[in-house]
Amino acid sequence: MAGILTLVGTPIGNLADLSDRAREILGQADVIACEDTRHTGRLLAHAGIEPPRLVSYFDGNEAGRTSQLLQTLRAGESVALVTDAGMPGISDPGERLVAAAAEAGIEVRVVPGPSASLAALVVSGLATQRFVFEGFLPRKGAERKERLAALQDEPRTMIIFESAKRTVPTLREFAGIFGADRPVAMARELTKLYEEVARGTLESLATQLAEREDLRGEVVLVLAGATEAATPTPPPEELANEARVLIAEGLKKRAAASEVARRYKVSANDIYRSLL
Repeated sequence: MAGILTLVGTPIGNLADLSDRAREILGQADVIACEDTRHTGRLLAHAGIEPPRLVSYFDGNEAGRTSQLLQTLRAGESVALVTDAGMPGISDPGERLVAAAAEAGIEVRVVPGPSASLAALVVSGLATQRFVFEGFLPRKGAERKERLAALQDEPRTMIIFESAKRTVPTLREFAGIFGADRPVAMARELTKLYEEVARGTLESLATQLAEREDLRGEVVLVLAGATEAATPTPPPEELANEARVLIAEGLKKRAAASEVARRYKVSANDIYRSLL
C-alpha cells in the first residue's frame, strides 16, 4: 500500500503554537519534507522529536523533488510536508506535491495549524465575511499594474504579504490607486516578541510608519474592499480614451478594456473593439 502524505501546519513565530497532533504526525513520519532542514530541525528539537529523514523541499527544487517524494509514497513510506512557517501551499511550496499525489491516487491528509494570513485578517478589525488572499504582489512593471488594476474595485477584504522595507512605499502606491482614505491594517511579526498591529487609512498609516526606523520582520497588509458607488457611464469614446491611458501606462489592450469595464459596469468587449 502507498504511504500517506500529510500537510502539517507549523508555528509562524511562537513555537508553543505547535499542536499536539502536529507533534504526533511529525514524530511518526518516515520522511519530513521541509523548506529548510536546519529550521525544521530546530522545531523538532524544541518539540522533543527525534528527527526522521529530513528532505529539503523549496521553490528551487520543487519540480524534481516532487517525483522523488511520490516514489517514497508509492514505496509505502509516510511523508509529512511542512514549511518554515504556517500552512504548506500558501505562498510556500506544497501545491505541486499535493496535486501530484492526488492525481496518483495517494491519500493526502492535513493537520491544520497557524496561518499568518488568517491571523492578520481576524485581528485587523476589517470585514471578515468575504476576503481574498493575494499573497505577494508582482514587484514591478506591467504585471504589477495589471494586478492592482484588477483589485481596484474588489469588494472583498484583501490580504497581501509585503516586506517591511517596502511597506511604506506600497501603502503610498495603494493610496494613489485605491484612495487615500481606504481603511487598512498592518500586522507585523505575528505571535513573536515584537508583534504589532497598526490600523488607519492608507494615507495615515503610511505617514505614521514613515517616521519609524524599527520597521522590520514579516508584514501582512489587510486592505478594506471597495464600497459600491454609483458611477455615471461616459460615452463610448471616453471609455476608449480611458483605456488608452492605461495602455500607455503599460497595460495590455485586453486588460485595459477589462479595467475600464469594471469601473463603469459595461461590456469589456465593446471597449476592446473600440481600441482595435
